[in-house]
Amino acid sequence: MELGVNIDHIATLRNARMGLEPNVLEAAFIAQDAGASQITAHLREDRRHIKDEDIFLLKESLKIGLNMEMAATDEMEEIACKLKPLSCCIVPEKRLEITTEGGLDVVKFEERIKKLNSNLQDNGILVSLFIDADIKQVEAAKRTGANYIELHTGFFANAFEKGNYKEELKKLQTAAEYAQSLGLKVNAGHGLNYENVKLMHEINGLCELNIGHSIISRAVFVGLKKAVSDMLDLI
Repeated sequence: MELGVNIDHIATLRNARMGLEPNVLEAAFIAQDAGASQITAHLREDRRHIKDEDIFLLKESLKIGLNMEMAATDEMEEIACKLKPLSCCIVPEKRLEITTEGGLDVVKFEERIKKLNSNLQDNGILVSLFIDADIKQVEAAKRTGANYIELHTGFFANAFEKGNYKEELKKLQTAAEYAQSLGLKVNAGHGLNYENVKLMHEINGLCELNIGHSIISRAVFVGLKKAVSDMLDLI
């Protein structure tokens, strides 16, 4: 497995004072030098953390791939096609949510997502769909022509905290195995941390984990380079 480091919360901290520190690009460089395979950044509709200038500067400056998380909106489609990151992960988005609350409903929005995927891929962008570990969503993701799915691990992470995670882990295992049988590549992310990430080894064939909040939180105490290195050691 490889590690994609989500740097959204570096921008969250910067925006708390509406200044320049901490610097998003510097954080990305540190994660890159520590061994991250890609940098993930979510350009939200409300621009609550990552800004347009951040995402373009990251694309121009990084030696590793940029994974742009985005909602399936016309605005984000236009930005992504201009930016041309290595990959785009299509996620659900609600203005009032603190963080992403669940997976994308590909079944409901299949035709829209299919057209979006086609346009992104025509611009040389790999497409991943952030979905729950649900067989119907996996099948719909395949029908849209996505290259990857990213399994939403938030329910697993919440269950892990309560000490009763086996059912959620089994759902992830089943969904990953089925997706791979259909020819989809599989990533995972959301709520993964230094305690629960070891269980991702029990899901066969995962390509990459995308982790942000836990790494940035640990970096407050040990520094970002060590926080990324420690997570890499675990995965």
